[in-house]
Amino acid sequence: MAQSVRLDEYLGQAFDRTPVSMIVVNQAGEITRANRLAEQTFGYGSDELIGQRVEVLVPERYRHAHPGYRQGFLAETSARPMGAGRDLAGRRKDGSEFPVEIGINPVETGEGTMILSVILDLSERKQNERRIQDALAQKELLLREVHHRVKNNLQVIHSLLDLQAMRLQDHDLIDALRDSQNRIRSMSLIHQTLYLSENLAQVDFARFLDELVRSLTESYRSVAGPVDIQVMASDIKLPINEAIPCGLVINELVSNALKHGFGSGRSGHVEIRMIEPSPGHMVLTVSNDGEPLPDDLDLLQTRTLGLQLVQLLTRQLGGVLDIHRSNPVRFELRFQLERLA
Repeated sequence: MAQSVRLDEYLGQAFDRTPVSMIVVNQAGEITRANRLAEQTFGYGSDELIGQRVEVLVPERYRHAHPGYRQGFLAETSARPMGAGRDLAGRRKDGSEFPVEIGINPVETGEGTMILSVILDLSERKQNERRIQDALAQKELLLREVHHRVKNNLQVIHSLLDLQAMRLQDHDLIDALRDSQNRIRSMSLIHQTLYLSENLAQVDFARFLDELVRSLTESYRSVAGPVDIQVMASDIKLPINEAIPCGLVINELVSNALKHGFGSGRSGHVEIRMIEPSPGHMVLTVSNDGEPLPDDLDLLQTRTLGLQLVQLLTRQLGGVLDIHRSNPVRFELRFQLERLA
């Protein structure tokens, strides 16, 4: 009958075959045992490691502090990760360094308390993380370029419409082209804002509105009188799927106010407000103290392209539109962000 393997021999075999690097260190900081993977990881033979100070496996710049960490562990022995919150490195026999993660555990033996260190080589994980970060950076760069090119293409269309308007004599056609230019500019500004943003997933809506208001004021300078446009949308960030229709709604409502509410040089005030009263629930309000909306104007059946677009964009957002005809004229659009729907 084959002689049975003793328990300590069995445990010794299990220690050697464990698929992580394991090193046992005594209270003096000397290595008393290392498994096969630890030898392979650090490039030492067993006879080279046993009896060595454990600091031989630590990069030289950290060696002076290491004994103090060991004494601190021995003063309060409990299993825990080593150097929590810090990037740790091991040093191979050839002097090369590699990132590690270390768990330390107290082990009571006949020779006193020993420290069992479980060492994970993070080289492959770090390489994978770098590859992922590089891929994300390239994806972000590509996405920025897409926004930039879309913006440029929209500006080309805007310029073509401008050239077309210069060849026309019909003022109604010129006005229609100018309205189309403003809609195109609104979409272009969304992409420009994203291109300049640190977060490509969301539009800084206050920044976008500042640019939009400036362009609309300039576009209708010859039509409207001195109109103060106030924007209140601080800290509002919208995904592009909501930012574009919201931008177009504001473009239509402010344009209509400047053309019709403050036509013939009338002065007044326009207020654009975007708030988030509860997470994911948005309220957009555009109001003005200009001419009231006519009582006979059927806002649901209107043939005015601008108001038709507002109704269409409201449905696109899955929102609800409330309209107040006078004192002040107010359009209030309530919708829910898609990500929380």
